[in-house]
Amino acid sequence: MIGAGYVGLTTAVCLAHLGNEVRCSDIDSDRIQGLSLGSVPIVEDGLTELLKQGLGSGALTFSVDNEWGVENAEFVFLCVPTPQGPEGRANTSIIEQVALEIGPHLAPKAIVVNKSTVPVGSTHIVERALGRYDVRVVSNPEFLREGSAVQDFLHPDRIVIGADDEETAIQLSALFLRLGAPIVVTDPATAETIKYASNAFLATKLSFINAIAALCEAVGADVRQVALGMGYDPRVGSSFLKPGPGWGGSCFPKDVAALIGLAEDAGYDFALLKGVVSVNVAQHARVVEKALRLAGGDVRDKRVALWGLTFKARTDDMRDSPALEIGRHLNELGAIVTAYDPTVRGSLDGLEVVDDPYAACSGASVLVVATEWDEFRWLDFERVGSLMERRAVVDARNLLDLAAMRRAGFAYEGIGIL
Repeated sequence: MIGAGYVGLTTAVCLAHLGNEVRCSDIDSDRIQGLSLGSVPIVEDGLTELLKQGLGSGALTFSVDNEWGVENAEFVFLCVPTPQGPEGRANTSIIEQVALEIGPHLAPKAIVVNKSTVPVGSTHIVERALGRYDVRVVSNPEFLREGSAVQDFLHPDRIVIGADDEETAIQLSALFLRLGAPIVVTDPATAETIKYASNAFLATKLSFINAIAALCEAVGADVRQVALGMGYDPRVGSSFLKPGPGWGGSCFPKDVAALIGLAEDAGYDFALLKGVVSVNVAQHARVVEKALRLAGGDVRDKRVALWGLTFKARTDDMRDSPALEIGRHLNELGAIVTAYDPTVRGSLDGLEVVDDPYAACSGASVLVVATEWDEFRWLDFERVGSLMERRAVVDARNLLDLAAMRRAGFAYEGIGIL
């Protein structure tokens, strides 16, 4: 396993749990040292337990040496970053660099697996960088959700394998047979497109329901009931129909931008997906407008409490977090933003981060609930109200009980509800 980040680490510990001998390498020596001692650097349910299990059995080992990692390996998974490059296109320079490094050290007939989210056609890029005609390169995109990655790996909806020959596909499939999931075997380009298309469709559903929420506010409908009625239709489905402050994280923004860029390179104007992005950007502004309204029309030199900084609950990931975007917009408007998140400590540019949700509310003219941490439901809102300058809440996740908040004297605005 080359790369001990979110995808690489989850894949490594789960494959070790399934009875394989796994070597995992990464250039971050501090991370490798911590992992070797059983310390997981990210918030992910179940990961620490499986890591310690793998270390204890000897099935899982770590190093900063990629050559050691690939020595005599039957499968080599590439789980390195593919950051967003110019105009949204994915940057494959790291994966190419790793392929150049490990190429001479691969065992004959080794199978190199692109696990990272990569542009369509990347198996050929890796093949050229490896410079080995006796090894095979396949695509095996990941579909892990942050906060439930271990569960997703061990109980997947499907496994996608893109290979140019049947024998290689069968060999890689054998690693996952115990999981009992449908296995989709196709060519590498199609497998890579499946990954991008899946994330882009989920982002589309989120932008769609946020747009419907805006319509509900305009016509006096309740988006929660609208989503419920839609979700019973199996052609629509109930997942990803929860309105919120917008979508973010490590995957959706990058993958949507990459798919738009891929389409442009192929001569297709993906106008639909560009609209999905526009709706998402506008959603941040809509939440800020609600906060301005409840704060009296202006937040300059006023305190704003922000609950949540991660892009969603059950993770410590703040990459492209809508919560951060909202906080920064408010800060740019002159607000003094005091934030609390269960997994975040330390300072952030423009935001004061405290270690207590009540402390965040002290003297605030409005509270913005930006991440759906369950603990926020059960706080003492009489205490919250007594600490605030005015009792006003923008619930960007529709997390709190609207009726209870209004009975407690709060001016309350959710998303798509009146």
